[in-house]
Amino acid sequence: MTKIVKIEPCLFDTYLQVIKNSVGSKMFRNFYAKVNGKKKDVLNDGDLACAFYVSSILVQFGLIKKVHCTVGGTVFDLEQSGWRKITKPKVGAVLVWAEKFGTDGEVHKHIGFYLGNSEAVSNDSKKRQIAKHHFTYGEPGSRQFRLILEIWENPNFVLK
Repeated sequence: MTKIVKIEPCLFDTYLQVIKNSVGSKMFRNFYAKVNGKKKDVLNDGDLACAFYVSSILVQFGLIKKVHCTVGGTVFDLEQSGWRKITKPKVGAVLVWAEKFGTDGEVHKHIGFYLGNSEAVSNDSKKRQIAKHHFTYGEPGSRQFRLILEIWENPNFVLK
């Protein structure tokens, strides 16, 4: 007699583990596009990879519609996909940090995931890989501190 086994996916736990397991990954470093007819790595070999990283994870779990290479495009997709802004970070939420000058001399916003216990995961433009860090990059007043502009949660995806 065959025993029927009921398997129910734990999507939230899997989502968090995928984010945690991505730390140290270089797989989100490059995205090629034709710019004025010439092939170019629009992520500048990982310097500008935060939105590509976050949107790739979110698409994998069906939480947004497509992969993006900009924070603006990712945030627009969050809005269109039913995510809502909240005021305090929750585990699994998406964080959007204030603008800062990048190594390309341009001003860029930054995006990543909140893990809880004041920790976040996002692309590290210097290491050009995914890294865990303090959710504000340090205490207010420090050189590393970065203001959080927006915090997003998906009401249909159970966030703890």
